[in-house]
Amino acid sequence: MEKKNLSSVILGAAFLMATSAVGPGFLTQTTVFTKQLAASFGFVILLSVILDIFAQLNIWRVLTVSGKRAQDVSNETIFGSGYVLAMLIALGGLAFNIGNIAGASLGLNVLFGLDVKIGAVISAIIGIGIFMFKEAGKALDLTTKILGLLMILLIIYVVIASHPPLAEAAFHTFYPEQIDARAIVTLVGGTVGGYITFAGAHRLIDAGISGKESLPEVNRAAATGILLTALIRVLLFLASLGVIFLGMPIDDANPPASVFQNAAGTLGYKIFGVVMWCAAITSVIGAAYTSVSFIKTFHRKLDSNDNYLIIAFIAFSTIVFLFVGQPVKVLVAAGTINGFILPVGLALILLASRRQKIVGNYRHPLWMQIAGWFVVLIMVGFSIQTVYNHLSPK
Repeated sequence: MEKKNLSSVILGAAFLMATSAVGPGFLTQTTVFTKQLAASFGFVILLSVILDIFAQLNIWRVLTVSGKRAQDVSNETIFGSGYVLAMLIALGGLAFNIGNIAGASLGLNVLFGLDVKIGAVISAIIGIGIFMFKEAGKALDLTTKILGLLMILLIIYVVIASHPPLAEAAFHTFYPEQIDARAIVTLVGGTVGGYITFAGAHRLIDAGISGKESLPEVNRAAATGILLTALIRVLLFLASLGVIFLGMPIDDANPPASVFQNAAGTLGYKIFGVVMWCAAITSVIGAAYTSVSFIKTFHRKLDSNDNYLIIAFIAFSTIVFLFVGQPVKVLVAAGTINGFILPVGLALILLASRRQKIVGNYRHPLWMQIAGWFVVLIMVGFSIQTVYNHLSPK
């Protein structure tokens, strides 16, 4: 592969992972938890970024060295586990995608006053259109890069307008006043949980980037994806914190919209519409692409018709939204659920990293294995605590 094309695919994989993470749920989670934890939410972001990096490096390296997708690696590690993982990922991806369609329709409603059902159909047609191209992979990379950069620039404008207390945010990032286990599970789940963890790695494998010789590029892509996601998370956190410190109310019915509107007035509200639509449509694309990548290897006909499966996935998500809808609480819950899936998928990949029949003569670094198991234990612990707190009497 030419160096220019290689760099494009690597950056495309990073943006696919990042924009898959930054959906309506991501915007909502960040605002909701900033409202609850104030400046201490910075610590949750910092911890989640560290956990994200350890999880991504392990998964991306092992999968690309093997040249196989996560479900196939899992099946070779523990028979049948790949089918279970694929089912969990597909169901989690579907839950997220219904919310993504809802977010895209909301963005168009804010921008043009369109009925949310009409906005959902228009957004679905645009998402489907990308996979109608013969070179769908290149269209995917280009779309996620352009819309991802647009989101970052617009959010920076809102941060500047909200005048956040930077010194206090920095201080409590390292010395938090409170720590919320559910916030950590939800953030990690919303950033690298479920299908998101595997989005970039599967994109690299589909593009033919695999083997030990590709590890430097894989490391770069994984780190870039996490840092892009962290940048957007921090910017949203600062924008929300600025609004809170100004004493302005945040509407529980649509938390991120009220942040943008309070920070920059009517223009801020329109910017929210653009950001919400960009975040949602890129997540629609990422969720559909990655969820189908977990199913298509189970049968030759599925693999040869993967674009049609992706189109059907987007269409089905849209139909469910049109008949059911998607409230804010479900968007936050979806991130939490995907946080539970992460330790399962990561544990399977870590076990696979020790199997010579999967990774050949590649020796997975010991420190990465230790860091990976640390993430598994941390996420299992926080997940159990989250369930206990939810079930215990108030």
